[in-house]
Amino acid sequence: MAMAMAMEQGPQQSVEQFKGQARLPKFAVPRRYDLSFKPDLSACTFTGAVQITIDVIDPTHFLVLNSAELAVRDGSVSFKSHYFDKELRPSEIVLVEGDEILVLKFDEVLPIGTGVLAIGFEGTLTDRMKGFYRSVYEHNGEKKNMAVTQFEPADARRCFPCWDEPACKATFKITLEVPSELVALSNMPVIDEKIDGSLKMLSFQESPIMSTYLVAIVIGLFDYVEGSTTDGIKVRVYCQVGKSNQGKFALDVAVKTLDVYKKYFNEPYPLPKLDMVAIPDFAAGAMENYGLVTYRESALLYDEHHSAAANKQRVATVVAHELAHQWFGNLVTMEWWTHLWLNEGFATWVSYLSADSLFPEWKIWTQFLDETTGGLRLDALAESHPIEVDINHANEIDEIFDAISYMKGASVIRMLQSYLGANVFQKSLALYIKRFAWSNAKTEDLWAALEEISGEPVNLIMNSWTKQKGYPVVSVKVSADSLEFEQSQFLSSGLTGDGQWMVPITICFGSYDAQKKFLLKTKIKKLDKLDFSDASDISHTLVEQGGQRKGGQSWIKVNIEQTGFYRVQYDDQLTAGLRYAIEAKQLSETDRFGILDDSFALCMACKQTTSSLISLMSAYREELSYTVVSQMISMSYKLANMIAEATPELLNETKLFLINLLQFSAEKLGWDPKEGESHLDAMLRGEILTALAELGHESTLHEAVRRFTAFLDDRNTPLLPPDIRRPAYIAVMQTVTATNKSGYDSLLRVYKETDLSQEKVRILGCLSSCPDAAVVLDVLNFILTPAVRSQDVVYGLGGISRKGRETAWIWLKENWEFISKTWGSGFLITRFVSSIVSPFSSDEKAKEIEAFFSTRIKPSISRTLKQSLERVGNNARWINYIKNDKELGEVVRELAYRKY
Repeated sequence: MAMAMAMEQGPQQSVEQFKGQARLPKFAVPRRYDLSFKPDLSACTFTGAVQITIDVIDPTHFLVLNSAELAVRDGSVSFKSHYFDKELRPSEIVLVEGDEILVLKFDEVLPIGTGVLAIGFEGTLTDRMKGFYRSVYEHNGEKKNMAVTQFEPADARRCFPCWDEPACKATFKITLEVPSELVALSNMPVIDEKIDGSLKMLSFQESPIMSTYLVAIVIGLFDYVEGSTTDGIKVRVYCQVGKSNQGKFALDVAVKTLDVYKKYFNEPYPLPKLDMVAIPDFAAGAMENYGLVTYRESALLYDEHHSAAANKQRVATVVAHELAHQWFGNLVTMEWWTHLWLNEGFATWVSYLSADSLFPEWKIWTQFLDETTGGLRLDALAESHPIEVDINHANEIDEIFDAISYMKGASVIRMLQSYLGANVFQKSLALYIKRFAWSNAKTEDLWAALEEISGEPVNLIMNSWTKQKGYPVVSVKVSADSLEFEQSQFLSSGLTGDGQWMVPITICFGSYDAQKKFLLKTKIKKLDKLDFSDASDISHTLVEQGGQRKGGQSWIKVNIEQTGFYRVQYDDQLTAGLRYAIEAKQLSETDRFGILDDSFALCMACKQTTSSLISLMSAYREELSYTVVSQMISMSYKLANMIAEATPELLNETKLFLINLLQFSAEKLGWDPKEGESHLDAMLRGEILTALAELGHESTLHEAVRRFTAFLDDRNTPLLPPDIRRPAYIAVMQTVTATNKSGYDSLLRVYKETDLSQEKVRILGCLSSCPDAAVVLDVLNFILTPAVRSQDVVYGLGGISRKGRETAWIWLKENWEFISKTWGSGFLITRFVSSIVSPFSSDEKAKEIEAFFSTRIKPSISRTLKQSLERVGNNARWINYIKNDKELGEVVRELAYRKY
């Protein structure tokens, strides 16, 4: 269509024809950018010039490229074709602000062939953490500015005019003029440096072909630590001066991870160096710019004395994720943002593969279930979206950097790998990368490579998972001589959708030695005894006796190790058998997790009573697995809140039950770390003590406050190591009131005194848990002050206490104009909406929220608002369901006062 339009163009045509288009016209494409920049870090401005070598594919009077918030310098624009000597200047230059495009109209036709487009421009280093922006740091007590780029998804256009689409790959030659005392980095190594007084001119090696969103520049004052891979790739971690020791762990992970990926993808890391930089102000967790990966400080730096075990694990997995992109995303790039999941889903999945290789003791694949659950939670909403989602405009892209693209994407990859087998899967990925290296690919290209190696109908199977939203719940019933499987779309509203999937079903029968798998292609399938001949003789007996044997001493488990992206609902007989298996410790921790999580989801969807869920949870009292107990804690928070709304008279006994549920593992772990204890025990201790503090466990609160008091006197006291600081901070905030704010003031003092980003984030995440609404308001006002970096404000929205919820909503309304202006141009704005709106639980509140946003809706928050309002409606339905659960009071009271 674009080509036909180009052929008809004439000098009389208007720039209006290009407005409102989702994609740039293709009558000209870039091949090479020669870029030069001169930033002024004091004035927070920059000047630049670009010469873009382009191929004109069709004769045209127009060149259309992306540009936003840049001033094109008068007389700086010209085009020179390789086919004639004269320089052409546009007769009209129009910036279409709404579409972020720059239209250049020429009176003479630009002929087919190669030419050079030159543009001079000026811009501002903004505080919005996108495009070319400033970050503020402190050196020798003085605040200084650094200049940083963040271009994904579509913000290179805020730094230089360009074809800012992932398929428009080109090479980049960058030159920087910067103060001579500063460090300046880009994707490639410096090949020439010239110092002229207070300034220096740096020329960087020309990059290989890549997309604009992967171009990067960082300018500031840094220290670094350095290492190299087995094949000589130089790796550095840059950070603020004085923090280089905190970069050593990430450096070690990066060096080893590059070697892991080289072997796994059968392709060496393709650039001559890899730099990783900790940026004080950074909106996302990290960004995979080719050869120059940028991170939040909390995602890259690790302090042995003040970082928790959870911080260490996050650094390892984030580094592994970003380095996976160097192959999956950078070397082979999605053709358009519809295929974002190819980048993010794969990088998420592969990061676990790398972390497991480096740290097998972390049992990271068990923790992967948190990714699966995150994907299942979001995808159970009617307002979810397919993995492959149509993107019609650049302002829609930010919202799909969500749990569907990352978590569901990674989970369906894991499901497919499990179905095809690890070796087949690895060979297929290597083929895909070799075939599309330095190019762009679509989802179908990956399926083709997998089909070629496996011989399986991968495209047919996977289309049902990527092209439609949602997933199935598989209901399993047992009869005298068969098992019946029925799939239907699971929705957390309790309604049933009309989706249907090709579901890889795996089953085990009383033992992991007796297994069977098949593909559920239809809505209903029955398997009789003959179908189990390849599992074992035990399965015949199990089916005949409803999944039980010898008085309930055996069981049937579907979705072995939770590798499938679906939920399972068992009939009463099968449920009883699984409960026995849990108590008899016959199930793996992944399967124990799966049974609990599926039951919780069914309960929230009003497909199972809350009393039956609580009864099932009681079977987990002696659970010690980090991942399972962590999930049980998340469920406990939600249950306590919903019961408080539905039947407040049961709240205290519900909390007592939940405290009893966690006591076994809490007593096993204690407060103090044990010599030689595992990484997982260190993480679990913090989570359990946090939960006990939030639930109001008196002895936990007392001990936490005692240790915090010692910490105020000595920041290095062994009484409060990093892994238990969060429970101490939560406990302190439970004691704070509007008339006694000493604990809050003390926490703020710790916040202001520390320069460790992880510690600041930890404190921010605890402040709003205070049960006094007046204090919650103080906290919310505090996070909008300059004392909190713009990137970190969202942490202060996490965990707002139930009593502070209405206060937070009023605060959001009163401050919406400021919030929208400050964060509205990036994805962080969605966190304000989801954090404050989603916990409500009445239809009346949903209507009030909808009315407020009706005149304030923007494309960047549209999907998030709809999802948040849907959650409010789902909470309201669940509360009504709880009210009608006639067995709930009896079950809660019996378990709350049970003696163990």
